[in-house]
Amino acid sequence: MKDWNEKCAVVGIYNAHNASILSYYALFAMQHRGQEASGISAANGEKIFTHKNNGLVTKVFDEPTLKKLQGIASIGHNRYSTAGEDSIDDCQPIFAKYSLGELAIVHNGNLTNAKKVRKGLIDEGAIFQSHLDTENLIHLIAKSHKSQLVDRITDALGKIEGAYALVFLSRTKMFAVRDRYGLRPLSLGKITNPDGSIGYIVASETCAFDLIGAEYIRDVNPGEMLVFEGAYSKHIPIPKSIKIFEPNPKPCIFEYVYFARPDSKVFGRNVYEIRKQMGIELAKEHNIQADMVIPVPDSGVAAAIGFSKQSGVPFELGIIRNHYVGRTFIEPTQTARELKVKLKLNPIAELIADKEIIVIDDSIVRGTTSKQIIKILKQAGAKKIHLFISSPPTISPCYYGVDTPEKSQLICANHTLEEVREFIGADSLAFLSLEGLKKSIQSSDDEAFCQACFDGNYITIPQE
Repeated sequence: MKDWNEKCAVVGIYNAHNASILSYYALFAMQHRGQEASGISAANGEKIFTHKNNGLVTKVFDEPTLKKLQGIASIGHNRYSTAGEDSIDDCQPIFAKYSLGELAIVHNGNLTNAKKVRKGLIDEGAIFQSHLDTENLIHLIAKSHKSQLVDRITDALGKIEGAYALVFLSRTKMFAVRDRYGLRPLSLGKITNPDGSIGYIVASETCAFDLIGAEYIRDVNPGEMLVFEGAYSKHIPIPKSIKIFEPNPKPCIFEYVYFARPDSKVFGRNVYEIRKQMGIELAKEHNIQADMVIPVPDSGVAAAIGFSKQSGVPFELGIIRNHYVGRTFIEPTQTARELKVKLKLNPIAELIADKEIIVIDDSIVRGTTSKQIIKILKQAGAKKIHLFISSPPTISPCYYGVDTPEKSQLICANHTLEEVREFIGADSLAFLSLEGLKKSIQSSDDEAFCQACFDGNYITIPQE
C-alpha cells in the first residue's frame, strides 16, 4: 500500500561526544518515516549550529558538514510534509534567537488549532518564516514572560492542541515531550560513551537505538516532559520528568499497521510480532485456500507470514520491490501512475502463472495502487487473485500528522465492499476487523488507541 505518507521522524541526543553523528545515524535508521527533507541542530554550550535541506539523509549530510555541527547535544528530523510546503524554509529543525538565547525545535505530528493560533500571533505582530505549524511554538515561547525556558515551553504547550512528539534544544539543555494522548511515538534510551560516561537518546522508533548501540529504557509518557541538563559533566543525572498534562493515552494504531519499521518497538510493543499476528487473525476471520500467499512488499510481509502460518497456504515472495526508485519527474497521467507501480513492484511470472494466489497488503486508501497491483499480477498470468488487507477499511482522514486524502477520496468511505472489489479487479476482497486488529495488539479492555481512520471517532479536529 503506497497511498499513506509516513509522517516524520525526530531524534534527540544528549551528552554524547559525537552527538551530530549519532543523530545522523538515527535519522538514517528512520528514513522510512520521511524522505522529503532532513536536518540536524547541535549545541556546544554557547551556540547552536544547524544544517538542513531537501532530500534523503545521505544527500543532505556528508562528513565535512557533520564536523561543523559541533557539540555534545543535538536534535534531528526527517520530514514528510503534513503542514508546510516543499521548500527549505519548511525543513526542520526550526531555529530562532530570542531573549533567553537560542532555540531549535523538531516536531512529529500535527497541531489541530495551528491556523487559529497562527492568525492570533500574526494579528499581534509576529512575522513567520515558514508554513510550518511548528513555528507557532517559537513565537509562543518568545512571547512568554516566564524567566525559565522550561516554563516558557509549558506555557506554549498549554496554547496548542493536537498531536506532537517534540524535542527542544537550547545551548545547554534538551527537552522532550509528548501530547497528553501520546498519539505519536517517542522512546527514551541510554548511550554509553567510549569514556564510560552516560548519554541519552530520544527517538520516534527504537530501530534508531539499535543502529547506534543505545539501550531502550522506556517510552516518554503521554503528557510528560523530560528535561536533560548538566551535559558538561561526566556523570549527568537521569532526565528530570515533569508531568505537563493529565495523560489520556490514545496512541495511533496505524503505527503498527504501516508506519513503523518491523524491527522497532513502538508504544512498548514489537512491531513485527504484531503484524504477524494481524496475518494470523486475518486467516482466522477469512478461511480460504489457494496455491500460495504473497505479500505486497515491504509492509505486507509480516502479515503474509502470519497468514501462511495459520492457514497452511505456502508463503512465497511473488512480488519483488525495487528499493532504489526515487521520485519520477513525469506528468501525473494515467500511464505515469501505472509506470510508477511497475517501477517499484515486479511480479515473478514463472512463480504465479496459472496459480490461485492470496495477496496480503496493509491497507487500501484510494484503491488506485491496489488496482495496478492486481493488474500486473493478472498480466503475469495469475489465474485467480484474492486481495486480503491486514487492517480494517480506511473510512476517515487523519488530522494528527498522517497525510491521508479527504474523505471523498477514500474509496472504502464511499463504496461498498463489492464496489471496491470490482474497482480494483480482484476475485475477492477481505479486510481484518477492528476487533481482530485489537486482538493482534493484545490490548487490554481499558487500553484505548486512536483509530479515527477506521471508525471516525476523533479526539480533536482542526480549528479554522
